[in-house]
Amino acid sequence: MSTYQRSSAPVPVLMRVIGNSYALWQSGNARLCIVNYHRILEASDPLLENEPDVATFRDHMKMLADCFKVLPMHEALAALRQNRLPPRAICITFDDGYRSAHDLALPVLREFNLPATVFVTSGYVDSGENMWNDRIVDAVRAVTGSVIDLEAIGAGRHAVDSIAGRCAAVCQLTARAKYLPPAERMALVEALEALTGRRAAPLMLSADMVRTLHASGIEIGAHTVSHPILTSLSDADADTEITASKQALEAIIDAPVRYFAYPNGKAGLDFDARHIAMVRQAGFAAAFSTAPGPVTASQDMFTLPRSRPWDSSTFFYMLRLLRWLAG
Repeated sequence: MSTYQRSSAPVPVLMRVIGNSYALWQSGNARLCIVNYHRILEASDPLLENEPDVATFRDHMKMLADCFKVLPMHEALAALRQNRLPPRAICITFDDGYRSAHDLALPVLREFNLPATVFVTSGYVDSGENMWNDRIVDAVRAVTGSVIDLEAIGAGRHAVDSIAGRCAAVCQLTARAKYLPPAERMALVEALEALTGRRAAPLMLSADMVRTLHASGIEIGAHTVSHPILTSLSDADADTEITASKQALEAIIDAPVRYFAYPNGKAGLDFDARHIAMVRQAGFAAAFSTAPGPVTASQDMFTLPRSRPWDSSTFFYMLRLLRWLAG
């Protein structure tokens, strides 16, 4: 890790003062913000408009290092329970287990001396396979012609004669596939890929990359085996997805895997009380949804909120975090 010295420029100093003042007003009711990323891109991509490129990600990390107190997850949650959370407390997480967490994010985290947690979908490690949503993106990008015709499987026709059309096709097909049973979802993906005759290069972490992240001080968390919507599975299959992911990752890093992130992460829709009980029974210490807003000491440790940095600029991203901290 580096010995990065936070900025003494006026804006970061002011943001630190504001954040500290919030903490004084909230005595006994501290707040923790957890931010969530997925892929980091080498360059911006219109088909992945919600994923930051590495330059944007570096801006985000510099802002967090300058304006907030970024903590390892275990330290933050322990401090929250013990009512000793420092002002402006932030945790950084990544979902799914993309190799960009190793190749692109890790050097930036090291530059700014920032800890993070990576929630890995264990079944994709060393598999050579990509997640279904990335396979949709790659197929839509690669398909030739002006229309994708999937009417034979009930998935409609999609105009792809422009970038906007391809973006719309990705959104529509992803939304359609997300809540299908796994077999039907894969049938849609394979039908789409059959139109292109190609598959993308592997995007997911290898076991060696997972071990490197762990050895670099990055917390490894579990994100199921295959990233299903848990409510779409039988209880037995859901339990296997949760417990087997923990076991597989612990075997890779030879250390406990303490935290779990629910795929897609919407409480009541993507997971429910049954799955919370399974996560507890599996031996996790905490679990995370994708609800926006801060974590407080009164919240259930197995439905902790965190959110993606959707804001259009690093400045507004900073203001959003301050607003969450303010309550």
